[in-house]
Amino acid sequence: MTCSLIKFDIRFGIQKKYERGDIMKTYPIPMVPGPVLVPAEVLKAYQVNYGSADLESDFIELYNRVEEGLQKIMETENSIAIQSGEGMLALWAALKSCLTPGDRVLSIATGVFGDGIADMAEAVGADVRRIRLEYNRTISDVEAVEEAVKEFKPKMITAVHCETPSGTLNPLADVGRIKKEHGVALFYVDAVASMGGTPVLTDQWNIDLCLGASQKCLSSLPDVAFVAVSEAAWEVIHQVDYTGYDALKPFRTARKDMYFPYTPNWHAMAGLNAAVELILNEGLKNCFARHKKVAEYCRNRLKDMGLSLFPAPDAVPSPTVTAVRVPEGISWPEFDAKLRERGLVVGGSYGPLAGKVFRLGHMGAQADMELMKRALEVIESVTNPEK
Repeated sequence: MTCSLIKFDIRFGIQKKYERGDIMKTYPIPMVPGPVLVPAEVLKAYQVNYGSADLESDFIELYNRVEEGLQKIMETENSIAIQSGEGMLALWAALKSCLTPGDRVLSIATGVFGDGIADMAEAVGADVRRIRLEYNRTISDVEAVEEAVKEFKPKMITAVHCETPSGTLNPLADVGRIKKEHGVALFYVDAVASMGGTPVLTDQWNIDLCLGASQKCLSSLPDVAFVAVSEAAWEVIHQVDYTGYDALKPFRTARKDMYFPYTPNWHAMAGLNAAVELILNEGLKNCFARHKKVAEYCRNRLKDMGLSLFPAPDAVPSPTVTAVRVPEGISWPEFDAKLRERGLVVGGSYGPLAGKVFRLGHMGAQADMELMKRALEVIESVTNPEK
């Protein structure tokens, strides 16, 4: 059976039609780069009939525990605003809480999300200048970034750590150094797809707004977004005084006043706590090594199959997702359907990469060697059926 899907991409306002085979509610071999496979320990945390988070001190204690765990994963002493919603909430919240019309934003765009964040900043009314790279590359010319900062004098620099549509990981230490040396007020980083799978050194890299979410490497449901906010960023947030539903400002005093801007999601907070504990109990060093090992195995096997990885040879590949060019002689919908027939579901890509690249999300619970071997066996059976 074939069906047509109309999908409205809320990030960039694009409506797309997809033709593909049967849609599966549960994936036998899940390799989508988020939302990922959710461990039983995390699902179990949702099964309690919690009371009102607005009334009980137990919720505040849980919030504090989650914040402490996230601070360890994000390598930061900054306070963390934890919001109810999918990861895009954090991206919008940080922009709207810190920018006013006319503010200058220097956006480093190395992929779909980097360009998307620039679009979002423009929608808020910011004066945006982009440093654009081809989507298969990562930040390498830090001199160009520094020159742009000197000339443009931005209030904010934005960057994406892991560009999931491209399978790349941007080095950010030098950008953070430039931010500090030249007195840029804010460094905004989307670390949604890297946090928990590779080091994110928020304080060391001088990140003022470090954005994360629950559904990628943390392996929880897509219902929590969070932002690590520096003291400098809190000052800007207070000055801007944005008061929309997604505003960060109320989270500065929410716990002390026991008054959140909307009803907190106790179930989601409990699930995120379980997910954070799984990572910390494994140990960050061990967790990062697991992601790296599975990623390297994945890429070596794919190259042995004759498939072409998307990132350029001089780009930094992400340990959490691998982007691969769709094999010649077959369309992406046909290729996707053949994988699904065998139980494997991977991700396509977006924007100019749509139909050209597919992605394996070896992040969180899916950074599992046995699961990866099963996935690659399916890909090989489709691309090299004679073997």
